[in-house]
Amino acid sequence: MPVSPPATRRRIRLINAALERAWAKGAAQRPRLDPAAILAAAQRRTGTRRDRLPRDWYDRLTLLTEDLELCAHLTPLGRTIAFGQLVSASANMLGMLALWKRHPEIDRERIERPIIVVGQMRSGTTRMQRLLACDDRFRYTRFYESWNPLPRIAANRYFDDRKWRTRAALLAANFLNPDFRTMHPTGALAADEEIGFFNMLMTPAAFEAQWRLPNFVRHCEAMNSDAVYRHFKHMLKTVSWLRQSLDQGPFILKVPQFGEDLDALLTAFPDARIVHVTRDEDAVLASSASLVFSQMAMQSDCVDPTAIGQEWSRKLRLRQDRTAKSLARTAVPRIEIAYSDVERDWRGAMTSLYAMLAMPLTARAERRMEAYLRASRSAGLHARRHHPSHFGLAANT
Repeated sequence: MPVSPPATRRRIRLINAALERAWAKGAAQRPRLDPAAILAAAQRRTGTRRDRLPRDWYDRLTLLTEDLELCAHLTPLGRTIAFGQLVSASANMLGMLALWKRHPEIDRERIERPIIVVGQMRSGTTRMQRLLACDDRFRYTRFYESWNPLPRIAANRYFDDRKWRTRAALLAANFLNPDFRTMHPTGALAADEEIGFFNMLMTPAAFEAQWRLPNFVRHCEAMNSDAVYRHFKHMLKTVSWLRQSLDQGPFILKVPQFGEDLDALLTAFPDARIVHVTRDEDAVLASSASLVFSQMAMQSDCVDPTAIGQEWSRKLRLRQDRTAKSLARTAVPRIEIAYSDVERDWRGAMTSLYAMLAMPLTARAERRMEAYLRASRSAGLHARRHHPSHFGLAANT
């Protein structure tokens, strides 16, 4: 099954050919995927010295770039996208470290009793997060705050360059891969996952869904992630501090990566409450593999669907096993809600969730949840899902 419509495939072929010609004629420089080139570009953007970066962060960048060169089989467009993402992530990390040094008061921001949505990708965690975001007693990370957390231009009430940079990036993403807005409908101001933080932290959350990175991924799965989540918490405090708001409601947090790092996450947030979203494993695997295939095929000239099926079967099992073990060890308040429960009776599911939170489900929040669900259903957005056999999975998946 083709990864995208013919018009999209033609567009990508033309972009790849144009990039090759530009590099051959010296009109543009072929991006170098090595730490020195990436950090040099990030330093030019921020004016911040790289010696503030933690050693383990640099080691992960090194492993990542080695895999990009040796294993990812990037097209010219893929190489350009990878270089841009890594420069942006590195510049954001350098900027964060510099900001924390200038403003130690950021650490005094309070991130108390967050509501952590845990579940596999494509299991309904985004819908759960956005249902909770309908309740204005809670805080959430907006899409632009995850991907462009620091302003480059002094913020004022009329212009925030972070929002406009994010809107431009979303337009580009939708142009290159129209499936993106059906796989993950969003907007610059929408409640969204903190996955951009994980790019800054040089961990696989977004990267492994785009490129084949076997050594980098295995290294990150095996490492102790406590330091990563300490930085993650400081990033969340930075979001709160930049808002200059008196709002101190609980944050709603959601990234599929949480499923494999739940012990480290709960070490950083010991007062958390957990909403564990589950869905039929076969449906999750088929949908996850389709998403990864779509992302990889746009950036690589050698994509093996069967290898994607095998890798994401392994990945989903790993996250499931680690989540189960972490939940068995913790006493934090939690609830498990199935995807099918929300489909069948979302009010009943949310009422049970609020009982776990020891909070009333207000009429205002309920009306806004209903409006959100009505709007998302009427939009009629459904990503193309490949048949499981395309990935070497059982036909009944």
